[in-house]
Amino acid sequence: MAVKLKKLEEQVLVITGATSGIGLATARAAAERGAKLVLAARDGDALDTLAHEMRQRGAEVATVAADVGDPADVTRIGKAAVEKFGRVDTWINNAGIGTFGTLEQVTLDDMQRLMQTNFWGVVHGSLEAVKLLRAHGGGAIINLGSEASDHPVPLQGTYSASKHAIKAFTDSLRMELEKDEAPISLTLIKPAAVDTPFAKHAKNYMQNEPTLPPPVYSPELAARTILQAAEVPARDLYVGGAARFSSVLSRLLPRTVDRYMRASMFDAQQTDKPSAPNRRDALHGPDARQELRQRAGVSPKPIDKNVYTTLGMHSTATRTVLVGGALLAAYALWRKPKLGTWHA
Repeated sequence: MAVKLKKLEEQVLVITGATSGIGLATARAAAERGAKLVLAARDGDALDTLAHEMRQRGAEVATVAADVGDPADVTRIGKAAVEKFGRVDTWINNAGIGTFGTLEQVTLDDMQRLMQTNFWGVVHGSLEAVKLLRAHGGGAIINLGSEASDHPVPLQGTYSASKHAIKAFTDSLRMELEKDEAPISLTLIKPAAVDTPFAKHAKNYMQNEPTLPPPVYSPELAARTILQAAEVPARDLYVGGAARFSSVLSRLLPRTVDRYMRASMFDAQQTDKPSAPNRRDALHGPDARQELRQRAGVSPKPIDKNVYTTLGMHSTATRTVLVGGALLAAYALWRKPKLGTWHA
């Protein structure tokens, strides 16, 4: 059945991971558009600061200090939304964390903690959202995946696994909701690298400080993509043409992409700055230094506008044309090696 979503200014939005990066950019953009907000994060002090900022702008806000890896905490988020606003219209599962290091280096405890936040947080949030949306007339669930949902990244193996799992869970849940003809839109967002404090908050096992490889897009572009999905049902949306191209290429030429990743990503994900022995992170709990930061401040300046993302959000025909272009480019890349010495 066709799902009709409300205009953003008429909606109640739940956003997890709301005090940093993409979640913070989305919260601020939604407040500017007049949405009512239920903001969740582990850091209660940061939430209080954000709520004060929002109320100064005239937004209606409820906050819940919660760990999405704990299903009881996620239930509290839903309860707070209903108590404050009577319903939920869109639930955005954004909270996430990372590790940098080989799979042999990262401890099982850190792997499990990452999966508890990234994957189980999406599971807990999605199931709570389904319950509330079924009870209050439908709406949207938006899950944050990654370009790593379609192709893993070395040195971020557990993170990549969590995003693969989110994709499978989201796609399965969507089919089940469609079979029931539930009035719920379920969208998976797949960003490329985004200029957020993600690398600063990640647990690092490498000798040098982690960073994200270019091209890097702005969190504001990701926020616009997410809020588009809150108003217009979509299956998948990519943030940045690089994310879409990577997805297409990894399906057509997986070994070629493996070789590229192996040759470039070990260096591209490290700066020349040594990692401090007492480096703090936000894997097992909020970073005590955490501020309300959307961007990490990468150089060169991150990309804020992207033809694929902007046009693709609004036009199925445009997406088809652009995907066709990506396929042609991938085919050209596949043909080129046959003239040289290596093969896909």
